[in-house]
Amino acid sequence: MPRTHHPTPRRPGRPTARDTDLEDLRRVAFGAAYRMLGSVTEAEDVAQEAMLRVAPVGAVDPAVVNPAAYTTTVATRIALDVLRSARVRRESYVGEWVPEPLVGDVVAAGSAGREGAAHAELADDLSTAFLVLLETLTPAERAAFLLHDVFGYPHRESAQVIGTTELAARQLASRARRRVAARRETEPARTETSAPGGGDPHAAELVRRFIAATEEGDVDALVELLADDVALTGDSGGNVPAGLAVSRPVSGNVAVARLLSGFARRGAPARIEATVVNGGPGMIAYADDSVGGGVIGTYALQVAGGRITRIDGVINPEKLQHLAPLADLEAVAAELRAAGHRRRAEQAPDGPPSP
Repeated sequence: MPRTHHPTPRRPGRPTARDTDLEDLRRVAFGAAYRMLGSVTEAEDVAQEAMLRVAPVGAVDPAVVNPAAYTTTVATRIALDVLRSARVRRESYVGEWVPEPLVGDVVAAGSAGREGAAHAELADDLSTAFLVLLETLTPAERAAFLLHDVFGYPHRESAQVIGTTELAARQLASRARRRVAARRETEPARTETSAPGGGDPHAAELVRRFIAATEEGDVDALVELLADDVALTGDSGGNVPAGLAVSRPVSGNVAVARLLSGFARRGAPARIEATVVNGGPGMIAYADDSVGGGVIGTYALQVAGGRITRIDGVINPEKLQHLAPLADLEAVAAELRAAGHRRRAEQAPDGPPSP
């Protein structure tokens, strides 16, 4: 929307204080929306719409006492409408659902109620496992829980955002809290580490060894790095060629090790790099240049007790568009098939000698 006044002239490329403040608020809006939706693309759309309402003329109304809290309120209300309208689509999603990944040192801010912006870099409430737990809640429960327990809103104000009574908002948050707590009791502890090259050096070394064992197809080495009850989930959304998708969750260190090593043994034209995924240890897989390069998928890892306890992969191209360029998965699958043909030809016994 065009501004209704002329900004003060400034040197190109140097943001003003107002520009910086508005960018902070945009991150606040994105952080609230991402926690509500688990989608980077939808959260970006919500943040853009929220900013048009928060600062329609390029500045926040001076009457707004706490711009960060106001921005969180606006973004959460918009995201709640999006989540309600998308509920049927979520329920009919093909395969397992994993949130769209935040990769690298991304800052997703939120609001801490009347205390202002909580600019926490990739807080625990942005972890993949936590967002998966939130998917078990209804849209109203999710909003009530996030507003009260994460953003610090009083139930009275949460009720105004959700469109219900204070008592109902309190009950929604309480019910959501119990459900999240019950699910968390069955989840392994999550490492408090960020960058693969920093934070917990033991986790960083574990990820490095895990990548090496995966690329080498070393089943025994992988088993040693995985917890006995490790679980692997793959989100392909039904948009991935046969042979690349993990159709259902896999549990147990031997089963997961065999699955992961199989890609290397089959000659997958890919490489893996350590990265940060939703604030924790993770990996990103790239296709080799021989098949055009690009991102194949991301993997969020949980680490506890010196072993990997959970792996959440996203290879659905629709959930990775913000990480473009993406790999041509058809080309990757074709190379896997070709590698299989070559391997079988090499293993076949020699035919009869020519006359």
